[in-house]
Amino acid sequence: MPIFKTALANLAHCLNKAEANAVARKFSPEVLAGLRLAPDMLPLAAQVRIACDAAKNGSARVSGLEAPKFADDETTLAQLQERIAKTLAWLAALPADAFDGREAQDVTFPVGKDATRTIKADAYLSHWAIPNVYFHATTAYALLRQAGVDLGKVDFLLGRQAPAA
Repeated sequence: MPIFKTALANLAHCLNKAEANAVARKFSPEVLAGLRLAPDMLPLAAQVRIACDAAKNGSARVSGLEAPKFADDETTLAQLQERIAKTLAWLAALPADAFDGREAQDVTFPVGKDATRTIKADAYLSHWAIPNVYFHATTAYALLRQAGVDLGKVDFLLGRQAPAA
């Protein structure tokens, strides 16, 4: 799942820049984990968790393999980085052939607390899993930008391959 790997690696890059920015501005980077764009939305920590979960659970649902379960208790940028690293390690360990010929299989997934939806795997990836990863990674990026972290679109798209400013 190269798309998931890239999105999460670039999100880790943005968190690295956020931590460096906080240190340079002399405040605790942990403040950033609780940022919200609106009072009724989930904070940065949850955005990172959900981006990771969407990638690992989406890959698991399509491949037929079981995704690891994480505690959902991260409160620091270091813990969020660890969550991303664990997710990337699991994605890297998935055998490529686990996805072979599975495009037309049915995938059932939650769409809220008490509802599920069933669609074909290719539609699930294109219309649910990939957009979900990008939605939460983009929201995390927006939270960091709002906090004054020096990020640009190239950080979001290229991650650590982005040219230094």
